[in-house]
Amino acid sequence: MSDPQNNQPVFSIEKIYVKDLSLEIPNAPQAFLEREAPSVDIQLHHNSSNVDEGVYQTILTVTVTAKVAEKTLFLVEASQAGIFVLRNIPATDIDVVLGVACPNILFPYVREVISDIVVRAGFPPVVLNPVNFEALFHAQRDAQGQQAAPQIITPSISH
Repeated sequence: MSDPQNNQPVFSIEKIYVKDLSLEIPNAPQAFLEREAPSVDIQLHHNSSNVDEGVYQTILTVTVTAKVAEKTLFLVEASQAGIFVLRNIPATDIDVVLGVACPNILFPYVREVISDIVVRAGFPPVVLNPVNFEALFHAQRDAQGQQAAPQIITPSISH
């Protein structure tokens, strides 16, 4: 007889970490003398890969660019990664877990990294608004005609 415990779905977080982080202030020190409020563009991108049997890595990358006119005040890119265990989950549901649940778990971490690095760079904090990864996932899946899970999410957000 098989043990019913062994067939239970498993979704667990093994590790959450900053995979990559970069900051550029190309027009320093003049950038700190700007009095005009910058326009802020935020881009999100995520992808997942299988690293072992039932073990996946999801990376959520956020790029924040602040500009006044055509001058870039700062550019921050942070890649927050997580290693997740998914076992006994139907194959049809794995894309949803990797495209919705994993980015939802990583987002608060990358939000904190972005805010912290921008403040450390000498600028007012950038607070990322919540993102509905489920709605984005389903919208892109519908747009792709029910193909594979979306790998790039680029909402247009301006402050």
